[in-house]
Amino acid sequence: KVNKQRIPLSDNSIIEGTVGKHGLHGVEDLVHEIYTVGPHFKQASNFLWPFKLSAPRGGFKCKRHGYCEMKGGDWGNREEAMNELVSRMN
Repeated sequence: KVNKQRIPLSDNSIIEGTVGKHGLHGVEDLVHEIYTVGPHFKQASNFLWPFKLSAPRGGFKCKRHGYCEMKGGDWGNREEAMNELVSRMN
């Protein structure tokens, strides 16, 4: 979030210019601060925007049943198949 706009994090200078005053100078510092819930966690999490995902291409198969059930629905724990679903939603 830079000037209330979505900016892709293509360079560490974007991070350093916005949250550098809190000791976060790159992607590694940002990830470490969020992972460890450090003293500047609030500033780090407010800097990042949430992901925007659309409905998956091809739609859902069956919303009524769970993914691990015999009927093969769409809600539930996907484990290894999660990346495939997210790639369909981008």
